[in-house]
Amino acid sequence: MDSTTENLESPQAGDLDRAPAVRAMFDRISGRYDLANRVLSLGMDRGWRRQALAALGESASGEVLDLCAGTLDFTSSLVEHGASRVYAVDFSAAMLEEGRAKLSDADPVELLVADARELPLEDNSVDGILCGFGLRNVPGVEQAIGECARVLRPGGRLVILDFFQPEGALSRVLQDSYNRWIVPWVGGMITGSPDSYRYLADSIDAFTTRTSFEQMLSSQGFSSSGREVFPPVASLIVGERAEVSGG
Repeated sequence: MDSTTENLESPQAGDLDRAPAVRAMFDRISGRYDLANRVLSLGMDRGWRRQALAALGESASGEVLDLCAGTLDFTSSLVEHGASRVYAVDFSAAMLEEGRAKLSDADPVELLVADARELPLEDNSVDGILCGFGLRNVPGVEQAIGECARVLRPGGRLVILDFFQPEGALSRVLQDSYNRWIVPWVGGMITGSPDSYRYLADSIDAFTTRTSFEQMLSSQGFSSSGREVFPPVASLIVGERAEVSGG
């Protein structure tokens, strides 16, 4: 894997050409990313991930794509839960390399450095897709959802855990306060890169609402349902790809 870090400025959340800068940012913070997540969420991110894995249902025992896999938290959990094969895709080689220690050589996992908008998988090749806190970093997220629809088998399930633009008053207050003050300060202190965590906070403001995202899924042939997880700062969306009609 090529984990060369490009010397680029911090990404801007609304920039449609930000992908190279986002990749370089994740390469920079990969070594302290897990610790920052645990501290910033007070450990609650682990519970959120357990809920997302449970929402995958029977699809979790088949061939699963861990999209925007990062440091492989979902991938290692999928292996523990008996997935027959896991394709861990992320565009930061350094993040995948950081997570490699969570796996053994015998685990049925393939690590793939690739863009979510151009997945290196065949049509109808996976039973389920998990994506944790990654799609808001993808410019042109509609293209990534289209790729999910392409590689997911009919009847398969797509589960997305992420921070969306808040719609309720309580969620808005919690997210605004947390993202503006705590995330850049604490994340920057742990990783030495406050600009990276300022971007991650800004990326939520630049992302869509959960309602709009579900409409996007519908336009790509998914039926979906979403809900907030406690506390109401993160959301879980479950999409199912329609079965092929017989006859």
